[in-house]
Amino acid sequence: MNPPKCQAEDYIQWLIASPKVASCTEAARSTTRPVAHDAYTRLLGRLEPNPEELWLEVENLVKLDSGYLVADDSTLDKPYGPHIELVTRHWSGKHRAVVVGINLITLLWTDGDISIPVDWCVFDKESDGLSKNDHLRQMLETARERGFKPDCVLWDSWYSSLGNLKMLRAWGWSFFVGLKSNRQVNPDGRGNRAIRDVEFKQQAQRTHLKGVGWVLSYQVEADDRTPRFFISNQETSLDEAQVQQRREDAQNVEGYHRGLKQRNHIMLALRAFVRLEWKRYTSGISRWALKQDIIRRAVGAYLQEPRYILDYSTA
Repeated sequence: MNPPKCQAEDYIQWLIASPKVASCTEAARSTTRPVAHDAYTRLLGRLEPNPEELWLEVENLVKLDSGYLVADDSTLDKPYGPHIELVTRHWSGKHRAVVVGINLITLLWTDGDISIPVDWCVFDKESDGLSKNDHLRQMLETARERGFKPDCVLWDSWYSSLGNLKMLRAWGWSFFVGLKSNRQVNPDGRGNRAIRDVEFKQQAQRTHLKGVGWVLSYQVEADDRTPRFFISNQETSLDEAQVQQRREDAQNVEGYHRGLKQRNHIMLALRAFVRLEWKRYTSGISRWALKQDIIRRAVGAYLQEPRYILDYSTA
């Protein structure tokens, strides 16, 4: 059997350099070696979309006993590919509507300065029967087996199910997570009510969350001026600046999502993101600027020997 004409690292480096939408055809056009686009297609076909590959690359970039673990999902729009594998209908926070696309769930580690994805999966309930919360619990269990003991776990209200919160509490892990406005809490011993109906007289309101126990609840005004609610099982209350910092740490995952097709492409895109993120962290140069530097060098090389000039003598 002939050896493959391109390896995973070839595709990863092309993803880092390419300013265009990714495709195997464009990757083949961009290489300096004679490689057909079928070689890239075969590469994606033969790779196993194993999250372990990602972990092997990033385990030395994270600190197991500090930092935050952040969980979130993002829908990769596929409006013109409804019959592509893994494409189904999902809620999109970007569009504030249900769209056609591929839903990627990620567990990310951050210390506030660097953001490293440590686990991922594609939501595909039709094939595996698992909900998003099932996937999240699996990733958290894997993180615990790998030795993670984070300072805190962060996510939005979608993942604040009883099962998830009880699991973290049983492990002794701290959390600061979003809560839907209709979740039932008891702030004063006079019965449960929706958290949106609680009068917050101070920054941190001690409440009893139904099915979980005592937590500190926070009400924050979002950019659209609607109230958002968060809960924490940590004993010490957070002031306004600390709450804002936790929210910003949780939003690091959004920058990661902006940095990223189907499973194998996603796997390699994650590994490409890690390379750019590590360079950003060690150099202090933004990921956007790093990408621009690649383009700038390519433009400079073209200007040294421009190919498109007016030459009337050959007309």
